[in-house]
Amino acid sequence: MNEWKFYDALFECDQVDIRIKNQSAWAGHRQFAYDLVRFLKPKIIVELGTHWGASFFSFCQAIKDEGYEAQCYGVDTWQGDGHSGSYDSTVYETIQRAVSQLYQKEAVPVRSLFDDALDRFADESIDLLHIDGFHSYEAVSHDYETWLPKVADNGIVLFHDISARYYGFGVYKLWEELKERYPSAEFEHSSGLGILMPKGYDSRMETIVRNWDQLKPHYVS
Repeated sequence: MNEWKFYDALFECDQVDIRIKNQSAWAGHRQFAYDLVRFLKPKIIVELGTHWGASFFSFCQAIKDEGYEAQCYGVDTWQGDGHSGSYDSTVYETIQRAVSQLYQKEAVPVRSLFDDALDRFADESIDLLHIDGFHSYEAVSHDYETWLPKVADNGIVLFHDISARYYGFGVYKLWEELKERYPSAEFEHSSGLGILMPKGYDSRMETIVRNWDQLKPHYVS
């Protein structure tokens, strides 16, 4: 598949605290996220909803291992919500410890509400946006609509939990709407991950879309 490579990634954050992996439904997507970042080399990555950091640190690890200059912003209050539950300072302290020990150049934790962080980013500046906040249909629709202007031409938007149909989760509803309108690909495992290209895609993403049936099985566990 042209330049796409299947890496055997070592996620160093697991050595800081294994809960980063074990407490996350995102763990099944880490290898794909890592390979995606090393393939696309996005300069600005923004994640809405970081929690323990399984996805956040998979992006950071890819930047670090690829050895290029980029910043990964994790936006979260680190207080929890109605779906993740509330939690104490332990989670944020773990994030900070992993950043300070491993990812000082790559990682930028932003302790903020999503809407309050919008002004930090110029329009059309975000190459990869990951939406994984409160999972009601209304909330995820709001996050998508308010952050879409920040996404660059040919930028990628990831949605977690597109397969989850419980506890009031509504990401799947938005995903069903969006994938009818824009180029996309998806995983069903680990609560599902949607890959959306709402502002077009370049030849690299064309490679992924064209070869999705061959690529996808490598990441399904």
